[in-house]
Amino acid sequence: MAVYTEVSLDEASTFLSSLQLGTLQTMEGCSGGIENTNYFVTTDQAPYVLTLFERLTAQQLPFYLRLMKHLAFHGIPVPDPAANRDGDVLHSLNGKPAAVVNRLKGKSELSPGVEHCRQVGAMLARMHLAGREFGMQQPNLRALPWWNETVPVVLPHLEAPQAALIQSELAYQNHVAAQSAYAALPRGAIHADLFRDNVMFETLDGEPRLSGFFDFYFAGTDTWLFDLAVCLNDWCIDLPTGRADLERSRAFVQAYESVRPLTAQERELLPAMLRAGALRFWLSRLWDWYLPREASMLKPHDPTHFERVLQQRIAHPLTLDTLMNPETQTA
Repeated sequence: MAVYTEVSLDEASTFLSSLQLGTLQTMEGCSGGIENTNYFVTTDQAPYVLTLFERLTAQQLPFYLRLMKHLAFHGIPVPDPAANRDGDVLHSLNGKPAAVVNRLKGKSELSPGVEHCRQVGAMLARMHLAGREFGMQQPNLRALPWWNETVPVVLPHLEAPQAALIQSELAYQNHVAAQSAYAALPRGAIHADLFRDNVMFETLDGEPRLSGFFDFYFAGTDTWLFDLAVCLNDWCIDLPTGRADLERSRAFVQAYESVRPLTAQERELLPAMLRAGALRFWLSRLWDWYLPREASMLKPHDPTHFERVLQQRIAHPLTLDTLMNPETQTA
């Protein structure tokens, strides 16, 4: 993530020692992303990730950290937050809420193939099912209410065709959310941001093996279908055009359904949720592009990418019938 809050070696060393995580050996700021301050730290015990939270409050954070603890306990490969002597997983450093998690093995696969998508799809379903027993609730903070608040803020920065598209899609998503089929969608804890760079793979005997999901700080309670749609919009598209790759999409959904079959309402609303996922990330990228914050390593993402994805999802709706038809060729 971008570095907003500077942490010295001495400060980090004292902090890690207080959590009984060993003696600090190396520390490096992480430049990916734009939400929090992250440092890769290594002690004489293990490698960790030290996070200082820039937007999320101390009241919001227990949901994310406890969710990771819960999923790790149930065998989902996620970062496991370090607790202090009192069992607390939320800490404070340099006036900011902070946490330390173990650093996952492997690396992100930014050009995924069918096998990568298959493994992520199956693990996503396992994660959803494991989350059913998680007792805490917190809304997805980047869901429809945030879209309704934020569209008027970014509109002055858009050209007329973009403004018309984003307003039209927002109206459509409000219409979908009012339907009985939407109310019937299965819900629970979701990741909400499971892009290619938030998953790790190791290579074993020449084959990829999923080694972890991470960056749960957009997680919330929402529909599982939205989580699936967010993944399909990143893992299973052609990046330059935003077009769906049907082979990867089919592998992803089939693997997901091998663990948790979709309901009739989910099958009906998949095209709408794919549009919703595209709108959410187009809007957040517009927000970060036009209303950026100061940071020493800030790298906002290009918002036009998800504008293209949304246009593709509107022009070429992706249905379960399309995905499950083996005769359908890759788009």
